[in-house]
Amino acid sequence: MFAIVRTGGKQYRVAAGDKIVVEKLDGEAGSTITLGDVLLAGEGSDLKSTDGLTVSAEIVAQAKGEKVIVFKKRRRHNYRRKNGHRQNHTILKITAIGAQETKKKAAKAKATEGDAPAAAEA
Repeated sequence: MFAIVRTGGKQYRVAAGDKIVVEKLDGEAGSTITLGDVLLAGEGSDLKSTDGLTVSAEIVAQAKGEKVIVFKKRRRHNYRRKNGHRQNHTILKITAIGAQETKKKAAKAKATEGDAPAAAEA
C-alpha cells in the first residue's frame, strides 16, 4: 500500500519501510510521529478513501543538509558578500499506513460502552 502525504510544503509518495528526508519536525530520534495530511492512498492501481487515514513514522535522525553558498556581487561597485546555509531536516522511516488513531478511539469507545451498563446496574 502507498500513500501521498504532505509535510513541510512538499508532497511525498511513501510506503511501509521507506525512508524519506523532510523539513525539520519536532521530536527526538527514536520517537514516533503521525502524518495526518494524506492526499491519496491506494494499493496497486486501486485507490482508497483517505478519510481518517494516517501515516505513522519513526524519526531516524535530525540532521543538516549540504551547504549552499549564497554569493552576491554588484559589478564595478566593489560589493561582494559570501554566505553559507545548511538547512535542518528530519529523516523519517515509514512504519505503517493505516487509520491507527481511529482504531485507538474505537477501542476506547468499546471500553466505555462496556462500563456504561455496569454503572447503570449499580
